[in-house]
Amino acid sequence: MHEPLPDGGMIRKLWISETDAYCDHLLRLDLESRRRRFSGAVSDDFIASHASSATGLSVVVHGFFVGGILRGAAELRRFGSLLIREGEAAFSIEQLWQSHGVGTVLLERTLLSARNRGIKSLQMHCLADNQRMQQLARKFEADLKFDFGSVVGEVDPPRYTPMSLLREAVVDAHGVANAILDVQSRILKPA
Repeated sequence: MHEPLPDGGMIRKLWISETDAYCDHLLRLDLESRRRRFSGAVSDDFIASHASSATGLSVVVHGFFVGGILRGAAELRRFGSLLIREGEAAFSIEQLWQSHGVGTVLLERTLLSARNRGIKSLQMHCLADNQRMQQLARKFEADLKFDFGSVVGEVDPPRYTPMSLLREAVVDAHGVANAILDVQSRILKPA
């Protein structure tokens, strides 16, 4: 499954040094997108704390960048220690870039990362009125369960293989190369 991204957009893993960019992205979410991302209203301080916690070994964040600015993110968090084979995925996309296939590509990358980290059960929580997230989960054959005003989608990624590991390495290398070229093109662009 692959859908083209909006013009000028690219997806790659966030680097540890990009915590501030992740925080800025989450703070830019409109009120409804923020409520849907965190299943309720949260303060700016909560978001700053959450973004700073996204640097551990049990967290992988893929970002959607346009012109060097993070506009969407998919966060994969393992439950507990590295030995636990369960995790959670959460998504945030700024309103202007919603409904353009960004979520699909972010979920593809997140599923590949979950697979290669031995995660066997991946949950995606959303509010019951979040039809976009439920539609995205159904695209990847998630088992949806409704529970007290929220929905839990469960996906079981297949076991990793040498090819899936290679695929992630190639995608990561491509992301780094694109990031370097993006920075160079913005630096060299006449004002």
